[in-house]
Amino acid sequence: MPSPERIIESVISSSRWLLAPFFLGLIVSIVLLLYKFVAELAHFVTTTPGSSESQVILGVLALIDLTLTASLVLIVVFSGYENFVSRIDPGEHPDWPEWMTKVDFAGLKQKLLASIVAISAIQVLKAFMNLDKAADTTRLGWLVGIHLVFVTSVLLLAASDRLTDTGKGKEH
Repeated sequence: MPSPERIIESVISSSRWLLAPFFLGLIVSIVLLLYKFVAELAHFVTTTPGSSESQVILGVLALIDLTLTASLVLIVVFSGYENFVSRIDPGEHPDWPEWMTKVDFAGLKQKLLASIVAISAIQVLKAFMNLDKAADTTRLGWLVGIHLVFVTSVLLLAASDRLTDTGKGKEH
């Protein structure tokens, strides 16, 4: 008869599978982003001939923004599943990029924040590109401020990871 400790450990270990539907839901969100991307691309293609240079740049930035967001979600799905639910055997999938099963939690944090900074930078750039239409300096100030918070967070995380790695190197 298993001990109560073993039963609790088994329940706790099995509970990780409760995360699987969350990752499947994130895959659905990638499908929705693809839908939005295709709609945006169709609109972009049909309106580009009569568009100004800044409108074309804004259209490209919108497509990049959607692509980066979908990539960010994919990184979270693979890394989260691999780190919290179950290992993925890349041997059965030789065409997979190497990173898909090698992103640890620290790497996930860095990729996540780097993607957020890139998405934030695109939003700031879009706002700057639209300055001539409607100068909403309050909104622009908030966008720049939020972007600077993200950049500062990435720099602090990188410094923290570097200090942690340096500390680990001295212990060994």
